[in-house]
Order: sequence, then structure tokens, then C-alpha cells
Amino acid sequence: MNQKAVVVFSGGQDSTTCLFWAMKQFEEVIAVTFDYNQRHLAELDCAKRICEEFEIEHHILDMSLLNQLAPNALTRQDIDIKTGENGGLPSTFVEGRNLLFLSFAGVLAKVKGAKHIITGVCETDFSGYPDCRDMFIKSLNVTLNLSMDYDFVIHTPLMWLDKAQTWELADQLGKFEYVREHTLTCYRGIKGNGCGTCPACELRQRGLETYLARKGEGK
Repeated sequence: MNQKAVVVFSGGQDSTTCLFWAMKQFEEVIAVTFDYNQRHLAELDCAKRICEEFEIEHHILDMSLLNQLAPNALTRQDIDIKTGENGGLPSTFVEGRNLLFLSFAGVLAKVKGAKHIITGVCETDFSGYPDCRDMFIKSLNVTLNLSMDYDFVIHTPLMWLDKAQTWELADQLGKFEYVREHTLTCYRGIKGNGCGTCPACELRQRGLETYLARKGEGK
């Protein structure tokens, strides 16, 4: 079994939990972060610091073209962060992001001789993003294999977990407090507990409270 893996890494709760999961599963882990001129460059700094702390080989790739193509609340200061209305997608959805990120992660993985790609997408607790669905991941896995004639395996450890279970996984990995304090999930660029009011913070906090309640610790 090939024991080298590439983790698509943003420095947020989900991708950091996946990074620690990968470190348990594989002998060598490489992280790749994408700079698409996102609203808060603090995300890139957070990812860089985590990789430095755990001595993970880290690549930051320029994806600024995505910013030009897909104006949204994560790439434009003048677009409000809003949840979807009447079944629509939230203003934070970035068209084609996971398609491009995983494709470029695949190129990096092949160059590095890695056959495993890990991403933190989830179909259980998500905002309706079409590129977080299991069907999309399975389809792209086949496409990547055919396009490069290489046996990639895309792993999605969080696909069927809700946010409370994602916190539980971090706890099982012995990284609960680290993920809680050092990751950046907030759409407003605030590390740790974040702003507390954006959709990402609300989802993260609900999951945290649910998990702590199950453990009997309260809030």
C-alpha cells in the first residue's frame, strides 16, 4: 500500500481534523493550501502555522483565477455573507472550488508519488454545496484516475459525520483542544470560536455544544 498522502488543507476545523486523521493513517503527509485571494488571508497564515508546528510539508498554490471567475462572499468584501433562501445556495458558495482544488491536489500528488488525497467535504452537515456530495467525489476520483492514468484514492473521513461527530473524531485523535483553539472556520477571519454569528461559526458551535452535551460537559 502506498503510504504517502496529500491533504487539501485550509486550516479550518474540518481540514485540520482530516490532517490529523491522515497523520495517523499514512507514513508521510503533504498539505496543499490554495490562495484564491479569499476574503481573509488569515486562513493562509493559519494553515502555514499548523503545518510548521507539526513539520508537515506544505504547498500554497496560486488559484487567483478562481477569484476572477467566481465572485462571492468569500472573495468580495462588498458581498454580504448570507444563508441560502428558498432552497438557494449561500452567498459563500465558490463555483468550481472543490473541482479545481482536488484536480490540482491530484497533480501535486502524482508529482510527489502519492496515491491518496484527503479532503474534508461532508454531505451530512453542509450548506447544500453540490461539490461536497459523495457522488461528486466518486465521479471526480474516476476522472482523475483516467486523466493521469494513476490509481488515486480520494478519502473523505467526514463525509457522513455531522459536526458533533467531527468534534468527536478530533477528540478520538487526541486533538480536540488544538482544533478548538487553533483552527480558523469563521467567514469573518477570526480564529478559534470565531465571530459566533456567521453561518460557519453557528454550525461549528452547534456541533460543539451537541458533542459536549453528549459527553456530559455542558457548554
